[in-house]
Amino acid sequence: MKKFLQFYLDSFRGLSKPAWMLALVMLINRTGSMVLPFLGVYMVKELGFTLKEAGVVLSCYGFGSVIGAWLGGKLTDKLGHFKVQSVSLFLTFPIFFVLYFLRDVLSLSIGVFVLTLVADTFRPANSVSIVYYAKPENITRAFSLNRMAINLGFSIGPAVGGLLAAISYQLLFFGNGFGALCAGLVFYFYFKNRIGNRDALQAGKTEEELDAEVKKNPYRDVPYIFFSLLITLFAVSFFQILSTLPLYYEREFQFSEGDIGILIAFSGLVVFGLEMVLVRLAETRYSPRAMIIFGTFLTGLSFVMLNLSSAVWMLYLSIAVLSIGEILTMPFMATVAIQQSSSRSRGAYMGLNTLAFSLAHIISPYFGTRIADNFGFDVLWWATGLLTLVVCAGCYFVMKKM
Repeated sequence: MKKFLQFYLDSFRGLSKPAWMLALVMLINRTGSMVLPFLGVYMVKELGFTLKEAGVVLSCYGFGSVIGAWLGGKLTDKLGHFKVQSVSLFLTFPIFFVLYFLRDVLSLSIGVFVLTLVADTFRPANSVSIVYYAKPENITRAFSLNRMAINLGFSIGPAVGGLLAAISYQLLFFGNGFGALCAGLVFYFYFKNRIGNRDALQAGKTEEELDAEVKKNPYRDVPYIFFSLLITLFAVSFFQILSTLPLYYEREFQFSEGDIGILIAFSGLVVFGLEMVLVRLAETRYSPRAMIIFGTFLTGLSFVMLNLSSAVWMLYLSIAVLSIGEILTMPFMATVAIQQSSSRSRGAYMGLNTLAFSLAHIISPYFGTRIADNFGFDVLWWATGLLTLVVCAGCYFVMKKM
């Protein structure tokens, strides 16, 4: 136990203070992220939407995320990561207040679209910030630290959100808005005028290599485009955790909002407890390709497991396996994007990386809710497992070319 604890603490050594502060900002922001895990349940239970209507609204979340990711990447390369993140956080705050008062399918769809468009410009800029402030040898761990903060916040947020939703959904929306405001204030006052490792990743490169990197464009990088499509398919599977999985818990097990919040919070705790250790072990022993393939396989397995037993303990085991799959895929997907990019195209590459996940926010709830409604959740979980096998095979061949 002592050796494990020492190894765990050593996983954090060498990370810069700004990397820790970026993680703190993300922790505050994600702790306030209470609405999304309950949005499907809120629409069906509180507003009386059908499953298909809820799927339409959740897909609008994805459309906003797609445009926000693309715009965030463009703006980051032009205006800088600090300005983009500051504006995104401060504008998100009032939008959550307005969102609560939108009660029909059309207005809520528009509101959710605008919210995610603004909120997701933050993500490519935040990824560029991580690279800017991290030491080059610690980039994957810096991404993991950031994701660790996300998942700790994602543990606290849904648990608190479940309690607030049981009292009033209005508290849920307003709490989310205040979380974004607090994150914005901490970010602005700490990172204003702060200098990072601007050219650290370019050190040691020849003039010819630097000239070539100026011309790098993710939308002309064919292997990376295919890789991004595979990321989208992976995320279609993974994002069932935000759309159909809470509905599955509510419909098949009659879980309350509080029960759902605790189960999703458990996922965040697993990631928080294991990510830095597993990433440190993985990055020194295995290639990103091997980790992405294995993590994708575990993601699919976690959903298939739901068809093997209807016991509550299986729900916890399944979401634990899903969390480990997440740990072994997402930090390395971000690392691949950074390795493919140059300093002048990093925002665009991270924008396409974010865009790949954002597309899944459209596809995942739309098809997930329809498959569940028409064929049942069992068929949905088998289909999700099959899709991840396709992604595993695709990554094996595509990443050879990168």
